[in-house]
Amino acid sequence: MISVDNLGVEFSGSTLFSEVSFVINPTDKIALMGKNGAGKSTIMKIIAGVQKPTNGRVSAPKDAVIAYLPQHLLTEDNCTVFEETAKAFQHVFDMRDQMEELNHALETRTDYESEEYMKIIEQVTDLGEKYYALEDVNYDAEVEKALKGLGFKQEDFQRQTNEFSGGWRMRIELAKILLQKPDLILLDEPTNHIDIESVIWLEDFLVNKANAVMVISHDRAFIDNITNRTVEVTMGRIYDYKANYSHYLELRKERREHQLKAYQEQQKFIADTKAFIERFKGTYSKTNQVSSRERMLEKLQIIEIDEVDNSSLKLRFPPAPRSGDVPVTVSNVSKAYDDQVVFQDANMSIRRGEKVAFVGRNGEGKSTMIKSILGETEVEGTCELGHNVSVGYFAQNQASLLDPNMTIFETVDEVAQGDIRSQIKNILGQFMFSGDDIDKKVGVLSGGEKTRLAMVKLLLEPVNLLILDEPTNHLDLKSKDVLKEALLAFDGTLILVSHDRDFLQGLSNKVFEFKDQRVIEHFESIDDFLERNRIKSIAEINLKK
Repeated sequence: MISVDNLGVEFSGSTLFSEVSFVINPTDKIALMGKNGAGKSTIMKIIAGVQKPTNGRVSAPKDAVIAYLPQHLLTEDNCTVFEETAKAFQHVFDMRDQMEELNHALETRTDYESEEYMKIIEQVTDLGEKYYALEDVNYDAEVEKALKGLGFKQEDFQRQTNEFSGGWRMRIELAKILLQKPDLILLDEPTNHIDIESVIWLEDFLVNKANAVMVISHDRAFIDNITNRTVEVTMGRIYDYKANYSHYLELRKERREHQLKAYQEQQKFIADTKAFIERFKGTYSKTNQVSSRERMLEKLQIIEIDEVDNSSLKLRFPPAPRSGDVPVTVSNVSKAYDDQVVFQDANMSIRRGEKVAFVGRNGEGKSTMIKSILGETEVEGTCELGHNVSVGYFAQNQASLLDPNMTIFETVDEVAQGDIRSQIKNILGQFMFSGDDIDKKVGVLSGGEKTRLAMVKLLLEPVNLLILDEPTNHLDLKSKDVLKEALLAFDGTLILVSHDRDFLQGLSNKVFEFKDQRVIEHFESIDDFLERNRIKSIAEINLKK
């Protein structure tokens, strides 16, 4: 059991949160929720031991292992993927090596009666008890299973880790954490860089094999599937629910309704009391009563209503200019990098107004097909855009195309047209830019902030073909809802790549599956496709490899 006792954190004189206390039990699967800036990541860092609180402490058993996966890793290494992942068992390998050294010393020494010899025997005995008490594990097989579950192929195992992007290196770190079987796993946005099948594998692992888990995530389906408890950070304090995310939303709504009712009753009481004081102030016979009520108001603790988004903003894309009947045509297209075939003889015809999803494991060619459609990479065959097609494209590098010398507000104001200009501040607020933030230069923003700003900019440009490649990685739940509503109302053509199942639901009526160097067309919604292909166990995932 890990205990969080009276935690408080202050920055520059302002309180982020205070008097936060809760207990993490051995089998708890906890979703740590709250709006951006509420202090979720700070609480997680304190539990992980990488940040100190202003007040309070975290208590854990002496031998407890707490593993932490942050949102961003800064790693430098020069070993293979397999070697790096196997470091999860380094403590076991160190014990084995130490035992071999000690046994070798016993074999070569002849001072059998000496004190040093007896100490070595004691060391071998103590170490042997610990080592042989460990479960008999095929460590290589465990490493291979974890890496494959997280999307690596067999041929990736011997590649140097520095050949991989940050997202793939994050998976290596995640594999190491899972293999250590810690008492508590702390995960900050773990699904941002992994595909749907890997997310499902991770869910299965966390539910069926992990001990305690605490996760911060904006992936509704993921947190609903793995958690049985929700800790909400709001207005500097916490609420603890023995419920998964969906049930927590219902309970939170009830709590806020009770708060509102109590607040309204208190405000009426205050108004009535002030009216009494005003009416009888100076009346000799009522002096004691007036004084008593004045003291009561001074001591009264005002009921606070937890922060809730009351905005009714419904953001819509500008009306799409009419395009030809078939905005996208792909005919017998093949693509290979050297000897590595990505896909071959791919065909697709996307009609005006269709919303289609590209799905498949990472590396199967989804982003490559998008670049082919946009003419950004050479292919065999033909990719054509139809008559009068204007493209709005969101990719992972979209943030790098923003002007670093412009402010957040100027960046959006540049593309906003008509009445929407009067709502720019509200729109930016929906995407976590508020107050003085809007006057910041783009150049000082983090990667995630730039990504969100690029999304806002895209939402305001009049286009008739939207191509979105993993648009939700840096969006919170509220921002994703705003984007999803806008996409549902979009009257143009949509191509969407995403691993966020909750976001995908209801957003497409046709699916192109990228698998085994082929592009397969499915005339069904993404909901039907995902249900038909739902993977329920690790065994099924391995069969699909």
